[in-house]
Amino acid sequence: MTKNKKLPFVIKLNYGIGQMAEGLKNITFSLFVLFYYNQVLEVSGTLCGLALVIALIFDAVSDPVAGSLSDNWQSKFGRRHPFMFASAIPLAISFYLLFSPPELSEMGLFLWLAVFALLTRAAMTLYHVPHIALGAELTENFEERTVVVGFRYVFSFIGYFVALAFAFLVYFAPSDAFLNGQLNRDAYSPFALTLAVLMLVTIWISVWGTRSQIPILPKAIEPAEAFSFKRVYDETLLALSNDSFRWLFIGIIIMFLMVGIDNTLNLYMNTYFWGLESKQIFAFAIASPIGIIVGVFFTQSLHKRWGKKAGIIFGVSWWAVFQTLPVLLRLLEYFPDNDDPVLLPLLVSLKFIQGCGVAQSLVGFSSMVADITDQHELQHGKRQEGIYFGAVSFSHKSASGLGTFAAGIFLDVINWPSGSSIESTADVPAETIFQLGLVYGPIVSAFAIISIWCTSHYQLTKAQHQDILDQLAVIRATAANSASSGSEEEQLAVPPGTPKPIE
Repeated sequence: MTKNKKLPFVIKLNYGIGQMAEGLKNITFSLFVLFYYNQVLEVSGTLCGLALVIALIFDAVSDPVAGSLSDNWQSKFGRRHPFMFASAIPLAISFYLLFSPPELSEMGLFLWLAVFALLTRAAMTLYHVPHIALGAELTENFEERTVVVGFRYVFSFIGYFVALAFAFLVYFAPSDAFLNGQLNRDAYSPFALTLAVLMLVTIWISVWGTRSQIPILPKAIEPAEAFSFKRVYDETLLALSNDSFRWLFIGIIIMFLMVGIDNTLNLYMNTYFWGLESKQIFAFAIASPIGIIVGVFFTQSLHKRWGKKAGIIFGVSWWAVFQTLPVLLRLLEYFPDNDDPVLLPLLVSLKFIQGCGVAQSLVGFSSMVADITDQHELQHGKRQEGIYFGAVSFSHKSASGLGTFAAGIFLDVINWPSGSSIESTADVPAETIFQLGLVYGPIVSAFAIISIWCTSHYQLTKAQHQDILDQLAVIRATAANSASSGSEEEQLAVPPGTPKPIE
């Protein structure tokens, strides 16, 4: 067991690199999937949202299943690494095909979207749940866990940055045929291929770079338990019986629901509400990830001073304020016009500041869940990081998926015009633009109040966590001594050469 220790920098680096794959996938799903199928391929927003929800329903099962499987897996390569390695190729293939549909009817495109969104999500689950569970196992140190999660989020947003750079500076750059390059249907397939290769490479780097930790990571309880959906169900219920985790789980679902709607409508907002061009959209889109990366470097000291729960409450509040402020000021006609040169620097600055604050929430959440897994071991005698982080993964994906579904329905409700001919703000009715901004800003941000209220019920403090680690250390030492003593007694009791009983 790794105990209460700090990790070598290279291990944290290699672990963090593996999060790039999810960052690449997440920003693409959030920003481009609905836009591509709705605005470019002209599939209705409701059908697009329905296809993504269908994929999400199947994905809801895969998250706890992946967690339970890796919790109980026995091999010389450990519990997590085999799943991480095996997921890479299926993920790359399904992601590429998602953005490479043949000529199909609207219903055919709907089915294509549902199938390959499902396969992409399933393959990512097979990788992501064991990967984030691995992060909780690498160290039990209360503050070092914040650092490990920080590395993960830094590389997640590096993945965002890389995807956005390839998107808006390379594949979706403006051309004579397409003033807004994101309307170019032929650019999506090579864009997806580039990101698929990057996912494959970063996953395998992480697997290879953390393999040295396998011998000292927790092992599955022997004998191996046979897999069953009942076991997954029972383990999930047991995790949700923890009061702190249950409230944290609900709070973060609401947070990710807000983020899901925000991410889905971002490209619509930037293209039509703010009237930005491709390079300007790129500058706006990277501002928040860069802010989060900068904010991550302050999380350890802030959490040490104020606590992880305070970090989450602050981060959610901060996100809501800066989500609402520019949109509300524009709707009230107190914000620069779209042709004002001050607009872009102001939007980028506000988004960067938003990212710095929200980093405290993102890092704090995963670090707190890792602490809860120690409490679970003390109460129930079993390490089950996979189940907990399977639930975390599900909360993220389900809320984001529901956010995409809600955004798709909303676009149909306001009769949003689709097709590559809708190039600028001038092509959309002013009332429709107003309604888009109203939902994107004030309405979505209002749900932050519920998220904060739920998070306030989290109870596990740093002192309590240290007490849990002290009790676990005694239990583990006692178990190790008993096992060693029992082994010697058995050797004395059984004469050499005595055959073992047939089992």
